[in-house]
Amino acid sequence: MNKRDWKINPLFYPDYKSTVLRTPKQPLIPVKHSLNELTGPAYGTSVIGEFDHDLTKNGIKNSPPLGEKIVVAGKVLDDNGKAIPNTLVEIWQANAAGKYIHKADSHDAPLDPNFFGGGRVLTDKEGNYKFYTIKPGAYPWGNHENAWRPAHIHFSLFGDNICSRLVTQMYFPNDPLFKYDPIYQSVPEHARHLLVSDFSLDLTESGICLGYEFNIVLRGKNSTPFENQ
Repeated sequence: MNKRDWKINPLFYPDYKSTVLRTPKQPLIPVKHSLNELTGPAYGTSVIGEFDHDLTKNGIKNSPPLGEKIVVAGKVLDDNGKAIPNTLVEIWQANAAGKYIHKADSHDAPLDPNFFGGGRVLTDKEGNYKFYTIKPGAYPWGNHENAWRPAHIHFSLFGDNICSRLVTQMYFPNDPLFKYDPIYQSVPEHARHLLVSDFSLDLTESGICLGYEFNIVLRGKNSTPFENQ
């Protein structure tokens, strides 16, 4: 493949080096789903812990983490604006210093023993979700010389079965790293704003945390860009 093939296969974007090896070079072969894949697992309130929605309270030592506390909330919608209830929304992210709790993270930044970096919640009957967390830091990665990822939060959504999983990223407004990040730049220009949250004074809690709104649209012309679509 070369750069012109991006028009044919949008998953291939050579400036984002991982796509060179990961992008299929042959037509995909449909695989029939088994009964097990189509019927399970079933997600309900039983899979949600007391503080799963609050990453400032579900840390390893259950003490407040370092960093700027924020609230991230929004709706999961279909292409007609209809709310999608009972969707399992999971997030994971770096801490305020740009460090993940993962053995493969070699960034020379401190871990926060009070920040686990993951959470989950089910959307309510109106499709709403809400997380309390810490604004993640930018971090270096090995894609190219002096490469830094903009601050972002990873989102994963599950419907009624394991095959329905969708994965995306949420960014913060006016990040100066946008124009240098090939992952963000690999998204068609007209759709990039759909990955950027909106600052919301209505979500902001006085004296506690700033608020960001991030709505997720599953289908249609205003669909949120997903990594596995």
